[in-house]
Amino acid sequence: MAGTRIFDFDRAIVRTPGRSVVDGLRAAGGDGPDPDAILAEHAAYVGALGAAGLTVDVLPPLEAFPDAMFVEDPALVFAEDAILLRPGAPTRQAEAEAIAPALRERFDRVLAIGEGTADGGDVLVTRQSVYIGLSDRTDRIGAAALARQLAGIGRTAMIVETPKDTLHLKSACSLIDEETLLVTPSLAAAGIFDGFRLLIVDADELGGANGLRVNDIMLAGRSYPRTIDLLAGHGLDVVPLAVTEIGKIDAGLTCMSLRWATSG
Repeated sequence: MAGTRIFDFDRAIVRTPGRSVVDGLRAAGGDGPDPDAILAEHAAYVGALGAAGLTVDVLPPLEAFPDAMFVEDPALVFAEDAILLRPGAPTRQAEAEAIAPALRERFDRVLAIGEGTADGGDVLVTRQSVYIGLSDRTDRIGAAALARQLAGIGRTAMIVETPKDTLHLKSACSLIDEETLLVTPSLAAAGIFDGFRLLIVDADELGGANGLRVNDIMLAGRSYPRTIDLLAGHGLDVVPLAVTEIGKIDAGLTCMSLRWATSG
């Protein structure tokens, strides 16, 4: 594939959730997730990636790591290079080592940050820059270490402040096209995306800001109807997916896969 757009992909890595997923990190209260429902939501997600034209490699579950299905947090990937990150939650810090063999099989270079903490959920790749959001999971030392690795592979990094009411930068924003982002009101007000067109989700659909553009479709949470209408009004082919149970463990659509273009 040509891979001329930042959201053009033909490969992905996912990991099947284990039964231990019910013990995953949770910031909010309420009922715990149903493991069978999470499996069903994950399977539908994998199917949507395949329908969008991606070859999806499915890694086996890791019962010792309840959050391991969220493969985007311990790594960042591009066409030829991968970077192992250092998740900020202590229970997740060994996930980078666990996914490293799969990355070494698929990428020419696998780099690593050696200090601080950085979650992939705090990294937004755009055509112009790679935004690294500071958060409870990504500190300044880790962000600077990641910026140095990105510079080594020809990528420009911008370290930005994530609003205090968000877990990860991409909890509050998504790439829609090369000029447009879907954002929460608080992230729009932060002013860190000057030069981009911003589509702002309703205050009662903040979770809808985490969508996933894959080739010519936009994956969106099915429980955010106004956000779906907003995306469709922008001319996108929206594929709604259930993420209700996955959302109970502080997750969304971007974090469940690593995506790249092999000829990009």
